[in-house]
Amino acid sequence: MNYKIVNGAVSYGAETILEEINFEIKDKEKIAIVGRNGSGKTTLLKAIVENEMLEEGIGEEKFSIYKQGVQSIGYLKQIEFEDSTKTLLEEILKVYTPILQLEKKISDLSYELQSNTNNKLIKKYTEELDRFEMLGGYTYKKEYEIAIKKFGFSEEDKNKRIDQFSGGQRTKIAFLKLLLSKPDILLLDEPTNHLDITAIEWLENYLKSYPNAVVIVSHDRMFLNRIVNKVYEIEYATITEYIGDYTSFEKQKRINYEKQLKDYEYQQAEIKRLKAIADRFRYKPTKAKMALSKLKKIEQMTIIEQPNRYDLKTFHLNFNIKLESGKMVLSAKDLEIGYNNKAIAKVSFELYKGQKLAIIGENGIGKSTLLKTLNGNIPKINGNLEYGYHVEKEYFDQQMEFKDVEKTVFDDFYEEFPNLTTTQIRTILGTFLFTGEDVFKKIKVLSGGEKARLQLCKIFKKGPNLLLLDEPTNHMDIIGKESLENILKEYKGTLIFVSHDRYFVNKIADSMLIFETDNVMFFNGKYDEYKEKEETLKESMQIEKTVEENTRNKGKSNTNNQYFINKEQRKIKNKIGKLENEINNLEDEIRNIENEMIKEENSSDYIKLEELQKKIDELNKIMEEKMIEWNSLIS
Repeated sequence: MNYKIVNGAVSYGAETILEEINFEIKDKEKIAIVGRNGSGKTTLLKAIVENEMLEEGIGEEKFSIYKQGVQSIGYLKQIEFEDSTKTLLEEILKVYTPILQLEKKISDLSYELQSNTNNKLIKKYTEELDRFEMLGGYTYKKEYEIAIKKFGFSEEDKNKRIDQFSGGQRTKIAFLKLLLSKPDILLLDEPTNHLDITAIEWLENYLKSYPNAVVIVSHDRMFLNRIVNKVYEIEYATITEYIGDYTSFEKQKRINYEKQLKDYEYQQAEIKRLKAIADRFRYKPTKAKMALSKLKKIEQMTIIEQPNRYDLKTFHLNFNIKLESGKMVLSAKDLEIGYNNKAIAKVSFELYKGQKLAIIGENGIGKSTLLKTLNGNIPKINGNLEYGYHVEKEYFDQQMEFKDVEKTVFDDFYEEFPNLTTTQIRTILGTFLFTGEDVFKKIKVLSGGEKARLQLCKIFKKGPNLLLLDEPTNHMDIIGKESLENILKEYKGTLIFVSHDRYFVNKIADSMLIFETDNVMFFNGKYDEYKEKEETLKESMQIEKTVEENTRNKGKSNTNNQYFINKEQRKIKNKIGKLENEINNLEDEIRNIENEMIKEENSSDYIKLEELQKKIDELNKIMEEKMIEWNSLIS
């Protein structure tokens, strides 16, 4: 499979959004498209589907669109359900119509074979069984059952009508249908938005072993690092290709920029030197020839363009706390939270000055409710909640509600800080990217990212010593997230925040509250440490479960049977361990090759790069087969 756009462009009226698109999708590639908010990432996804948006770009190559072996492109543009009275399960099963039809055909043939066993009929039955297996007939039920569960739907939800779900849930159902339909090219625009960590981790594993090509627009760095093997960056209306994951892209971009800048500065110095010699001697008869040769040397040079600086325009702030809190910031003991006197979770933890606590877990089980309770928006149901001395808190609500959306940015800020001068207000707003006429925009026309910046700007200006932040990075691009990370890392106060961005959580939090369906656990440590211990805990629990099962089976089976059960379990466990080692070795091998590709001596050797990419493709194919086998053994 190959899909290629050569020297394309996209314009809206007189404005050029993308001026030179050279973009290629091959076979089973997993590709990321990254760039600042508003750079044209979503526009590119739409153009891949709607080719009529494309026109000739500014490059020298002839504009063309090339497609080979592309039967279907899947892109979640809007929610479309033909009949919203259908149940969730009925809607999902539409994806498997060919399998279901074949299943019925096989059933009819099986019934016919009971009374008619001629060779022609047997051959037909065998052929249809083979086709059924090839289409995934033996695994499709398990596939959609796992997907439905991981996306947060219950067993009861499967029989609910589509029109009984919320807008967000309907989006999830449409997304599930898209994933399970397995198009040749799967286009995903911010797929982790509104998914909890459990769903994101499932989606990661699903996409890693997805049998076709995937193109992802996302600001989730950990998500990209674990899936993609190629990155296209959009910056200054042009697209640049990088081989490797997101971390490799960042490294390559820095190396390329530094090399081009060094080459540019060296060449400019050489041009200046040659011009100085020519200017000095061009009017001296004995030196005129030599002077002209210097000018000719300059004319023969291939001029190196000065590289564009990184587009790092973002918000910044020196965050000063107005009042230090006491050592103990807050204590919660058997704190029951919920609505209408109905508890949905019970929490116990203590927080000390300077701690940074992340709240993570599945959607809908109390994370935001806890923050609202801590802030006093909703009353506690039971238990104890105490704040320490001199605690001054501020709360960021992910809904970002404003008192009056008809007000301008300037007026909204002035209402909170009426003692500041116009110059002071404009200076503070400027640090959060509200410059020039932007301060006179009405709240109602601001993007999600702009609203988040305005709220954070007001919160930080107040200088609280305790921050309660509910999904603060939801509408931010990667540069914005990095800026907020830097501010919060330097923050001397205490922080409690809800987030599904694992990279952000791992970078900021030193402790966590993990919300599960029937339990809330406090963990003193970083996210990576928690995941490592979670894997160890899972292994020990699995061993305990096996021991318990073996103990129970002793009274029900004879010794020989038990021996074979244990032997089979050992075989499976050994096989899983072997596969995990093989997968780890393959990942290391791929990482080593990617490191080879970004070495300076290889970066411009396209034949060498092609050979290395071919090796990566082969290793990815082997790893994909190993992952499928591993998944089948652990399920």
